[in-house]
Amino acid sequence: MSLHPYFRALRDEHERSGAPALYEMSVEDARRADRLDTARAAGTPEPVARVDDVPVATPAGDVPLRVYRPRADDVLPALVYFHGGGWVVGGLETADAVCRSLANRAGCVVVAVGYRKAPESKFPAAVDDCRAATEHVARDAARLGVDAERIAVGGDSAGGNLAAAVTLLARDEGGPRLAAQLLVYPVTDYMADTQSMRDGGDPHLFNRKSMEWYWGHYLADAANATDPLASPLRAADLAGLPPALVVTAEFDPLRDEGEAYARRLEDAGVDVELVRYEGLAHGFFTMVGVLAEARAAHDRAASWLRRRFEARREPGGPA
Repeated sequence: MSLHPYFRALRDEHERSGAPALYEMSVEDARRADRLDTARAAGTPEPVARVDDVPVATPAGDVPLRVYRPRADDVLPALVYFHGGGWVVGGLETADAVCRSLANRAGCVVVAVGYRKAPESKFPAAVDDCRAATEHVARDAARLGVDAERIAVGGDSAGGNLAAAVTLLARDEGGPRLAAQLLVYPVTDYMADTQSMRDGGDPHLFNRKSMEWYWGHYLADAANATDPLASPLRAADLAGLPPALVVTAEFDPLRDEGEAYARRLEDAGVDVELVRYEGLAHGFFTMVGVLAEARAAHDRAASWLRRRFEARREPGGPA
């Protein structure tokens, strides 16, 4: 398919304006531009029953959490959500529209995690914060109004990378026993030399130079590149991980590595659903205010989450 008209208009606007790419900006300017761009595409905030900001204490300091409840009183399953932004930009604000939408559509609590970002905090700081937040939700489930047996993790882009890392840690280090993982165009391999990465050179869209810039800020040492917590595709064994929905986009440099991760999960016996959105580019999942396709992707993700949560309620449901 050809590039979606919305993305074509975005790239043309960027080309006409002569504005620098995020990777040509300072970190602070890139963060400011990302917030503005995300807000423009997110639309009017969708109402939910309740939003609470709470911190979780860790040895490295407090990690902010934002808890979205679609219904005020029920004990509900939960999705712990990690925002995108290459571990450098993004935050609770840029994840707001996604979290509200998924909370309402999936009928679950969504807990957004304000993990530490690079370059101030290098790998594995973000992984540590996301792991601590997930453990906190499981440990304090009763207080949060969450069903401790029905907790999923998810995220987009770098957030998908962090969700995959958390599932590896939860499997290998004694829990929590996660119900599902939602991986939206996840980063899975530092050294990805894929066709989609080679094709992804358009300077007016998210491209391979974007990923080089993000990785350069995230890793303190190139030796970390092969660590499965940074590059989950390089994990020796993916067996025993929770069911996964992997979402990719046709015009995304990360497309092939996300799909390779889905295939490796399936080969390891994990229940996997893979869906590629044709015509779309990186970032579409956050654009619920302007893209019907983004809203449809949320509907599909929410329906999948509901099925995974329901399966966990059944006697003998999947681990």
